[in-house]
Amino acid sequence: MLNLINTELTLTSWFFDPNYQERVAAAEQAPCKFQIRAATPADFNDIAQIIAESFHSQDGLWGWAFPLLRLGIYEDLRHRLLSPAPHHVCLVAVDITGLTNQLIGTVELGVRFTDSWIQVGKSFPYLSNLAVHPKYRRHGVASGLLTSCQQLSQEWGFHNLYLHVLENNYQARQLYFKLGYKVDKVESNWNPFFIRRSRQILLNKHLSTKSI
Repeated sequence: MLNLINTELTLTSWFFDPNYQERVAAAEQAPCKFQIRAATPADFNDIAQIIAESFHSQDGLWGWAFPLLRLGIYEDLRHRLLSPAPHHVCLVAVDITGLTNQLIGTVELGVRFTDSWIQVGKSFPYLSNLAVHPKYRRHGVASGLLTSCQQLSQEWGFHNLYLHVLENNYQARQLYFKLGYKVDKVESNWNPFFIRRSRQILLNKHLSTKSI
């Protein structure tokens, strides 16, 4: 069983970590062996960096805003852990190939309700913020994080796991389908002619005893 750690976090100065890219470059050449564990406060700078790099571009007109986006991600995550729900965890994958213990992936798992505004109705585990450092992709890191979430969901007494994926994120969709996720519903935009973003697809996986 995973040991979950909830401790009070303190905000650190981390707008630019001069050692982050060097730590990644030092480990990227070696075959990747990783360990999955619950996140600790010391991990949160790297978690925010990985999520920011996975979902926001540092190039182009909005590149200047990347540090602010990263700080917002950090603060959101910090807030969630300072006020933890009964079932909520942030997991990280750590490269244990060398001596750097480089954090290379992350995911959050929590419980949502069919009526999210007042948190009533049927509850279900929901996976979010799955992100892997670009230089460590295709090493089984995402699959390992997903498998850990499946294990935790079963330990919490659930038999289905849900997540969203963007319709145009073909690589992620391929991974989820390969691991047994199925389409639950496609959520359409209010006006696709003016809101030019990809639709979200809600995926569901039934967690039988053969899932783990």
